[in-house]
Amino acid sequence: MYFEKISNKRTFATHNNIIIMGRAFEFRKGRKMKRWSAMAKAFTRIGKDIVMAVKEGGPNPEANSRLRAVIQNSKAANMPKENVERAIKKATDKDTANYKEVLFEGYAPHGIAILVETATDNNNRTVANVRSFFNKCNGTMGTQGSVEFMFDHTCNFRIPANGMDPEELELELIDFGAEEVFEDEDGILIYAPFNSFGTIQKELETRGIEILSSGFERIPQITKKLTEAEVADVEKLIEKLEEDDDVMNVYHTMEEEASS
Repeated sequence: MYFEKISNKRTFATHNNIIIMGRAFEFRKGRKMKRWSAMAKAFTRIGKDIVMAVKEGGPNPEANSRLRAVIQNSKAANMPKENVERAIKKATDKDTANYKEVLFEGYAPHGIAILVETATDNNNRTVANVRSFFNKCNGTMGTQGSVEFMFDHTCNFRIPANGMDPEELELELIDFGAEEVFEDEDGILIYAPFNSFGTIQKELETRGIEILSSGFERIPQITKKLTEAEVADVEKLIEKLEEDDDVMNVYHTMEEEASS
């Protein structure tokens, strides 16, 4: 693998395959984080993540990398420590229902692909709710795999800048799966394919680099520009979906203006 910089974009090449990186940066810059704007909803979602992490790997963060990541995210969301401890204790109760992660796919009006990530303890309820939102907002529920291929499933980490050079860090983390590293007002962001999460998490921890938060996102490969009226049609569906307690994230292929 070799590395070079072309017109302020990083290009990675393996054999004959050349990929110009930059979509993660544009996605992060333009994405509207309405989902996490309400603190109460953020805490609810972190609580679900804690339950799933504990059910999967146990209540000890030292031995459970997924739980470690959720606890880091709880700190980034300013979730009180006692809330986290209470959620971990509740998750260890065998009577506490586990949440199943279910992905829904479909189309909003004007040909915009929609991916809906949910965490549910009642799949029938969630299916019915999501289908009703699509129907009421002139969208169409799709079958499994109908639009998922239009998005890249990525993982990300936020670390303190602490005078680090993002380009040097990117070069150091290439072999661990990192594809894009850039700085914003809240630190340095590292993006990589979904399956590189554990490898990068371990490397950052080995280096003693604090992980402020981490997570997963689905970045659209191609976006579509709409008129103001068409945007309103799509946002109506997105807002309905995001209001549902079972919905964790909604991704779409509509072009968004960069947030200031």
